[in-house]
Amino acid sequence: MLRTVAVIALDPVDPFELGVLCEVFGTDRTADGFPGYQFTVCSVDGGPVRSSSGFGVVPQADLAPVEEADLVAVPAYHTGGEVPEAALAALRRAAERGARVLSVCSAAFVLGQAGLLDGRECTTHWRHVDELQRRHPLARVRCNSLYVQDGPLLTSAGTAAGIDACLHLVRQEHGSAVATRLARRMVVPPHRDGGQAQYIEAPIPRTPDAPTLEPVLSWLMGHLDRPLTVEELAARAGMPPRTFARRFRAETGTTPHDWLTNQRVLLARRLLEETRLTVEAVAGQAGFGDGAALRHHFTRRVGATPAAYRATFRERVPSP
Repeated sequence: MLRTVAVIALDPVDPFELGVLCEVFGTDRTADGFPGYQFTVCSVDGGPVRSSSGFGVVPQADLAPVEEADLVAVPAYHTGGEVPEAALAALRRAAERGARVLSVCSAAFVLGQAGLLDGRECTTHWRHVDELQRRHPLARVRCNSLYVQDGPLLTSAGTAAGIDACLHLVRQEHGSAVATRLARRMVVPPHRDGGQAQYIEAPIPRTPDAPTLEPVLSWLMGHLDRPLTVEELAARAGMPPRTFARRFRAETGTTPHDWLTNQRVLLARRLLEETRLTVEAVAGQAGFGDGAALRHHFTRRVGATPAAYRATFRERVPSP
């Protein structure tokens, strides 16, 4: 279980990305039924650090809390900065003992300097993905992801994608219901699929040369249990199938099949957490047809079987 969180604030620290970590893990909401964390902002020597916006930040400690934290997080840091060896060594020790390590935005370069990206999938802000791959050729940089988890390592893309990554951790630890409540409290979408540039929960911007897909996406969300084809969806959008497929990727950053599968897995997670439906019944309501298809897609995208997921999260989430 995630109980202790240590944030390494490097000089200069980006205040928004630091604020994201403070908002998700450092704000005490236990009186409202949210989980609480022992949260510490650290600097290399325990002293103040500058922010990139011109004001100072006074951390609570030096790097000592990093040695025992369940999660060690690093806010954005300028990509050309040389990170103090003490911070890099602390990150390496955290990874070696199995702690989760999270970078927000350009802090992926810090993890790279610590040698933690070699052989792992990762991401960063889209402006820096080529440079990250150049500097760390053994890393597998995913250029269009909002966040990437590879074992205990979690890297996020620019700015608001740090919120997505933090909510992903909350969802893993405490279930979708808690993550959704927290997202609502923060007034942000509980989950965004696809690439860095698209927002499924938010209205999709209209373009002057093509109709929006927002009505189709809204209709889909209410009909996930139906067997759906690209041809049917294209007809609903009033487009030829090939045009629809191109427009779908352009506006959402992913394919119709991948988008549908993601949404169906999310629905299956909620049903497994909040109902006593059998796996076969969950598969039917989520549009997978049968339990075998649900288990295949669920395990690939969640990293656990439906039965194991239910056993883990039904006990952590209060009954509705």
